[in-house]
Amino acid sequence: MYIDSHCHLDFDVFDDQRDALMLRCAEHDVSGFLVPATTYSSWSKLALLVNKYPQWRAAYGLHPYFLAGATMDQIELLGDQCEAQGVVAVGEIGLDCWPNAVDMTLQLAYFSRQLSVASALQLPVVLHARKSYDLVMKCLKEAKFKHGGVVHAFNGSAEQAKRFIDFGFVLGIGGTITYPRAQKAHRVLAALNDLDFVLETDSPDMPLNGYQGRLNTPLSIPLIAQSVATIRSENVERIAAQTCDNLLRVFPKWNEGVL
Repeated sequence: MYIDSHCHLDFDVFDDQRDALMLRCAEHDVSGFLVPATTYSSWSKLALLVNKYPQWRAAYGLHPYFLAGATMDQIELLGDQCEAQGVVAVGEIGLDCWPNAVDMTLQLAYFSRQLSVASALQLPVVLHARKSYDLVMKCLKEAKFKHGGVVHAFNGSAEQAKRFIDFGFVLGIGGTITYPRAQKAHRVLAALNDLDFVLETDSPDMPLNGYQGRLNTPLSIPLIAQSVATIRSENVERIAAQTCDNLLRVFPKWNEGVL
């Protein structure tokens, strides 16, 4: 069995194919999906879809790149939303230093408040940390955050990986490692302990090598697992089993639902 630890299956691009995609995923042993919210306006749709698809799990949060229309009042509602929906994590939250991202002062304020919500609920977080690993770690330490989670789409150094792992996080490994040129990512992945990573697609984004320009879906997970197995000189079945175990360890509320 495979679990996709980060996919945006609630996005409108999947509306016309979601049922068929879930059937195809089941045929390829992709049996679990963590779907993190990105904006307040997406919460209600995600809640409906999670009730429709029992193999989904949800995380609610305000994505740092899409904060332009957000308000602090929405964070006041975040805790209620998480409790009402029985989520496994708070997310997708964090910091984004990509061009055209919103002001960092604003991002820091929202990140800090959302970490407080996660701490109050004793929930792990799904971290977005684009070109901001060191700053995100600084915020986690300042918040004395103790509940771990996943660093989505990790592409940092071995030292940055160690700091997150020591802080209770696992690393999300996705399509980046299927590219031959991603030699640093390959070296970091090869050196990780078996307990330190999970698989993800970031569907519909982050296409695999050879699939550029196509819609990415959780059907990519077995291909990512095969690349991981090759890089680590391990059996792909072992990668599938270990990454599922890792995800269930980091998200202890996962099995309160039924896969």
